[in-house]
Amino acid sequence: MKRQVRAAAPDYRRQDLTNAEQQVTGEQAPAPADDDIAAIRDRAAAESTKASVRMERAVKASRAWFSSQAQRIERADLAPDLAQNIGSLRWFRGAATFLSLSAVALAFWPDFAPLEAAPAVRLDEQARDEFRSQTIQPLALGGDTGTRMAATALVRPLADAPERPQLEATATFGRGDDLARMLARQGVGKADAARAAELVAQAIALDEIEPGTQIDVTLGRRAAPKAPRPLDEVRFRARFDLALAVARGDDGNLSLIREPIEVDETPLRVRGTVGGSLYRSARAVGAPASAIQSYLKALGDYEDLDQALQPGDTFDMIVSYRRAATGERQAGRLLYAGVERDGKDKIQLMRWGKDDQFFEASGVGEQRSGLLAPVPGPIGSRYGMRRHPILRYKRMHAGVDYRARYGTPIVAPTDGRVTSAGRMGGCGNAVKLSHEGGLGTKFCHMSRIAVSRGQYVKRGQIIGYVGSTGLSTGPHLHYEMYRGGRHIDPLSVRYVTRAQLSGAELQRFRSTLEALKTVDAGVALEEMRPTKPVAEEPLREIDRIALIAHRRRGG
Repeated sequence: MKRQVRAAAPDYRRQDLTNAEQQVTGEQAPAPADDDIAAIRDRAAAESTKASVRMERAVKASRAWFSSQAQRIERADLAPDLAQNIGSLRWFRGAATFLSLSAVALAFWPDFAPLEAAPAVRLDEQARDEFRSQTIQPLALGGDTGTRMAATALVRPLADAPERPQLEATATFGRGDDLARMLARQGVGKADAARAAELVAQAIALDEIEPGTQIDVTLGRRAAPKAPRPLDEVRFRARFDLALAVARGDDGNLSLIREPIEVDETPLRVRGTVGGSLYRSARAVGAPASAIQSYLKALGDYEDLDQALQPGDTFDMIVSYRRAATGERQAGRLLYAGVERDGKDKIQLMRWGKDDQFFEASGVGEQRSGLLAPVPGPIGSRYGMRRHPILRYKRMHAGVDYRARYGTPIVAPTDGRVTSAGRMGGCGNAVKLSHEGGLGTKFCHMSRIAVSRGQYVKRGQIIGYVGSTGLSTGPHLHYEMYRGGRHIDPLSVRYVTRAQLSGAELQRFRSTLEALKTVDAGVALEEMRPTKPVAEEPLREIDRIALIAHRRRGG
């Protein structure tokens, strides 16, 4: 049955060949029948399906092969730990991998060939001499330069190396330090250190040496290998106008040498125009920062700063100033504060008197208004009738209680004299002060008293510390005030005081003010010209040693 079907099927290949031959010979092939076209399409579709199946099978086969190879490689473990299972098949496989990778790395190792350098520059005769002066060459080869040569068989070690004839050191005097102890730390013997401190004490008190002072120490040659070096010289700046030196003379004894330093004390006067900020304007013309703060405070005590200073006004301040011939400068406190204003009176204030108050040109002192609060704390109980927290009944509370921590400083509200200081019954440790105008104050429950009876105190001076002594429930200050011996409310007192100069003191004040105003602005900022020629220090070591020896002899 199958054979009959095949025989009945048309021979398409032969028919295609016939069609091709007809095209070559120029004969026109007959048009294929519709059945033949359908058969061709079916055959093409079948072949396409077969090709797709074959392709899918090939892809699956390749995927399976790659998966199996990956699993084989994973199982192979080409990089095992060579420290384990030594001698096993797995170990040899890892060793082979290591050797193979090493061989590949060595095969591709880069070749570091030397780079070709530029040809050497020919040296001229001058350059050759310069290089030759820095080289070391054996004498046998004609060498005549160089300061060091390598050790040879001719070198013999020294039994005792010579020490330097002198040692120099610089020490800094610390806070609470002792001069003799500081010299001992620098290697000075105890006897020399004590003698040097004794000599310095003849010129200044040892406790007046400022912390941070640089002290130069020179030590001489030892008398014996184990002995301390003798002190040849110690030199330092004792004061702004004095340098001291302790040097050993030809007789072997230490002596004190005073070296006064010339100092010019012309005050520093600074004038300028107020801009957007007085502080920046004053700093721009050379006024010290501390002087500007004092200037603003002095003007603020005299007049409202917003009214006293306006842009365009001229400020004028004079500060105590010192210049040393050695170049150091030192600014002191504000002496004079002035303002020149268009259409308004000038402000002229000068510091005067033991209280350091600023007085106007007319002799009127600065205004001091009100009283200072004795402690910086809130009020816990006011003046008047109240129920006592301990006695549990109503009684007069003749003062004001301030809440404050234990040990808080208590200050005097204004100038006065201590009339009583000690234990006062329920007040515990207490202090009484008397002030001008029949005014008196009392401070109770102190932990510690800082003044004594009969002592004069200034406004703001510490007189004691907050505590809880006496009839008290906890740390606080009980503050009382009297007028004519009777209690008054401390918070009700408001008064203003101004000092007034008169008589001979007013004349001295005005003459001093006029002399101070004659100082030219900026003169103190110029370089000071010493009246005595300053000897220059020698640069060569041998000359410097000779100068030190000359100083020892008092030359």
